[in-house]
Amino acid sequence: MTEPALTVTPAAAKRILEIAPQHGALRIAVNGGGCSGFQYEFKLDSDRADDDTAFERDGATVLVDSMSLGFMDGATVDFVDDLMGQSFRVQNPQAKSSCGCGTSFSL
Repeated sequence: MTEPALTVTPAAAKRILEIAPQHGALRIAVNGGGCSGFQYEFKLDSDRADDDTAFERDGATVLVDSMSLGFMDGATVDFVDDLMGQSFRVQNPQAKSSCGCGTSFSL
């Protein structure tokens, strides 16, 4: 069985390093809720749990817990700065639909 994959873009890695020099990691979790059934939760974190998988790029780390990992296999984490504002976004090939804000999705 292959390990679940998550890609961190250079833009996301750069932003993680800018905002989290003392934390060093961005944690992404998938929780029930949001307007489409599931939603992403983003937070800065310096503590790695035993069930976390770490994805690294250019010195930045993204942590995903084991429960969330199955929902994010094959996803890409990006950082965008557009007219709607600045935010981390997950492009998830497993999502059948998502809301306009980009943080809620359904499978």
